[in-house]
Amino acid sequence: MFRSLMLVLLLFVPGATLLAAEPAVYTSTFSSTAAGGYDVVAYFTERKPVEGTSTYSTEYNGATWQFASADNLARFEADPEKFAPAYGGYCAWAVSQGYLAKGSPEYWTVIDGRLYLNYNQAVQNDWLKDTGGFIKMAEKEWPTVLNQ
Repeated sequence: MFRSLMLVLLLFVPGATLLAAEPAVYTSTFSSTAAGGYDVVAYFTERKPVEGTSTYSTEYNGATWQFASADNLARFEADPEKFAPAYGGYCAWAVSQGYLAKGSPEYWTVIDGRLYLNYNQAVQNDWLKDTGGFIKMAEKEWPTVLNQ
């Protein structure tokens, strides 16, 4: 349906441009909150998922990011690319396979200073078998996979 609408716009509306079919940052259907509301800085500082709060939040890359503390918010604002999950928080393994799936803040890894989210435990188990290979594959797919 969305692609049909975009085709109509391109054909009949002067100056219309094709937009990405999916947003660059994964958020749930009824929310604009990235990483499920979890504090992405905490994966690096506390080495575990920590829920953020709307008290400490910021906008970045079209989504709202929440943090557990003012310090973590400040760290993110100083260098969001360092802390934001790879592939916009979509499941890294799914991106490597050429499609999108939600990334869950409960299934994560930090590899070479980059945060990766996975869909569930079974997917993460597969991801962990060859993270280097899957990252190379995902890098080839991203961001064109957003338009599929």
